Amino acid sequence: MKGDRVEVVVDVGGGETRTYEVVAARAGRRVETTTSRGVVEVAEVTRTGQVVRTAQFMQSRVVAVVEHPADDAAVEGEELTPSRRRSQPPDDQEALYL
Repeated sequence: MKGDRVEVVVDVGGGETRTYEVVAARAGRRVETTTSRGVVEVAEVTRTGQVVRTAQFMQSRVVAVVEHPADDAAVEGEELTPSRRRSQPPDDQEALYL
């Protein structure tokens, strides 16, 4: 559902990590995570199950996968208070707004 997001932390070598964020930015879409055959796949999916966009990562390089469900207030169209607003990703994060 709109507002769902998944963060994937990936080891890029040399002791460094990079964080990718996949967000379902349109109404009626959700973010699904699957792991199979050594690949972690994060996909934005429509109501009918059609995949809109995917991000794939080698399982051996993935450090963490964090799923953040949407806030109920954000879905209903209510105004969020400043304490509940999502902050911008830090400079070392790449955001994939789908």
